[in-house]
Amino acid sequence: MRTRLALLSSVAIPLILAAPAFAQQPRSAAADRQLNKQDMSFVKDAAADGLAEVELGKLAQQNAQDDQVKRFGARMVQDHSNANAELTALASGKGMTLPRQLDAKHAQLRDRLARMKGTEFDRAYMREMVRDHDADMKAFRREAQVAADPGIKTFAQKTLTVIEQHDKLAHDTTSALTATGSSHRPR
Repeated sequence: MRTRLALLSSVAIPLILAAPAFAQQPRSAAADRQLNKQDMSFVKDAAADGLAEVELGKLAQQNAQDDQVKRFGARMVQDHSNANAELTALASGKGMTLPRQLDAKHAQLRDRLARMKGTEFDRAYMREMVRDHDADMKAFRREAQVAADPGIKTFAQKTLTVIEQHDKLAHDTTSALTATGSSHRPR
């Protein structure tokens, strides 16, 4: 009987001592996966904007008159599709599901632009791209500096470089349209 009690004690004591460590492990892993409100808001906004960039870029390839605008649209489709895939993988690892279709604000913009063709489309689309990339650059720059989640911070830092290129290209394309007269309204 003493042998049996000693044997049970030798097994039970380590299990009792290890129980708090086991209990904390899943909670710690779940906490590591969750994002704070600021990071979560950034991810949701970046996902919505990224989807819109792809949709509007496809529209630019169809409706634009100027070849520079068409090329800009193609670049938006390519770069934002890549960023969207990376963000989706990152978010799913954090337990988030990102939207797969445009939100109401971006759908309304797409529908408005879809009714335009030629130089009218070129002007309106590039005006939106300048405005959008100016805002995105600020948001990504801020998140690259203050993100609490290391994966989100790295994504923001890496993607900021691409968005800065897009912003410059949007401004340059808009300037080129103005220089060639494409951005002036017909009289």
